[in-house]
Amino acid sequence: MNNYFSIGKLVSVFGLQGEFILKHSLGKRTALQGVDAIFLEERKNSFIPYFIQKASVKDHEHMFVKLEGIDTKEDARRLVQTPVYLLEDDFKKQTSASAPLSMLGFMVKDKQQGELGVIEEVIEMPMQVLVKVMYKEKEALLPLNEQSLIKVDKKQQIVHVDLPDGLLDLYLE
Repeated sequence: MNNYFSIGKLVSVFGLQGEFILKHSLGKRTALQGVDAIFLEERKNSFIPYFIQKASVKDHEHMFVKLEGIDTKEDARRLVQTPVYLLEDDFKKQTSASAPLSMLGFMVKDKQQGELGVIEEVIEMPMQVLVKVMYKEKEALLPLNEQSLIKVDKKQQIVHVDLPDGLLDLYLE
């Protein structure tokens, strides 16, 4: 079973040969060097590999990508807004250590409650980051901001937090 990590989505078509602009949250300028394929989630939980013909940096959070088998603007159009994933090894090599996305797979440990769950998704908001964990078999969105985040232990892969009283109770009702 492969682990797929979301890095962004195809936001628009570029040019006439079926190139895309890929918006990503890897936290650095990248052209995915060393990555052979990206995975597109055309249907829920169905990850289709597409081989990268060429990729180049556009800016800090966008890149141009040409995929094998997509050779016209029309072919490309049907994949716009499709979520893009990388395999775990590629994801770890491509993500900036300082990017919030690099916390995927880390355990969240609360000061009072102890271990809450593993981070399954990172949602970047303007003033904070939300992380999704399965807490007591319920999906919980936990804020990571100046008030709640104590530290991120990259070596142990643990995010230490001090969540507001009552926050976790909201998810159990």
